[in-house]
Amino acid sequence: MKIAAETVGFHNRGGPMVVVAVLALLAAWTGVVQAHDELRPELPTITVSATGSLTFAPDQVFITFGMDTAARSLADAQRQNNAVMTKVMERLRDQNIEKERIQTSSFTVSPQYKPPPKRPSDVPPAPPEIIGYLMSNTVTVDVRNLEKIGRVIEDVLAAGVNHFQGLHWALRDEQPARMKALKSAAARAHEKAVAMSETLGVKLVRVLSVNEGGHVVRPASHMARSMMAMDAGEGAPPISPGEMKIEATVTLVYEIAPN
Repeated sequence: MKIAAETVGFHNRGGPMVVVAVLALLAAWTGVVQAHDELRPELPTITVSATGSLTFAPDQVFITFGMDTAARSLADAQRQNNAVMTKVMERLRDQNIEKERIQTSSFTVSPQYKPPPKRPSDVPPAPPEIIGYLMSNTVTVDVRNLEKIGRVIEDVLAAGVNHFQGLHWALRDEQPARMKALKSAAARAHEKAVAMSETLGVKLVRVLSVNEGGHVVRPASHMARSMMAMDAGEGAPPISPGEMKIEATVTLVYEIAPN
């Protein structure tokens, strides 16, 4: 770049022929650089991937349930729904669950229409007639004392909820677990690279690239559909949190050289 600047300055004093010479020189130099890059051999590499997984006991659960109410008028549907959900909130307060951990996750109102009568094809259809309303109110509760899970489920069922969507286990702070799984994955990937290099008679020179990915595997709840069949008077249902598996995957690319 310095040569080009000095030559252009000379052109201002000498004439347009110098510009042509400068452009030709730059074009030739660019071609030489490109040719050199194309002729440079690719670095020999080894690519390895590994997954690290750890298991942890969950310390948090989200319970989702709700109330579906059908009535001829929207006011009646809302009144019936509110009566049940008010009882639910009272039961949850009795369990010392703060309102900040109770969230309305879904609220819908759907009109119900009278089935259209059969008419001749040449008769235009009549306007749809609303014969009632269906109101659905779904709530998600964050329970952090796992010993209360069965009691919370029993209480909301006794309050009158008529649909139970299930449990979602979680860790309140997943980051430390993810980091441990990531370290495990990186260590295992490096071990694989060392083993491969020793077998192939090469040495690991340096790490050229690192890519990581991870996900959390949570146990599925098999109790969601069976809860509604239980009588609330039978006592709190047995709940087992099991374990959560935290997984992380690391891919390493090493430059290698003859040993």
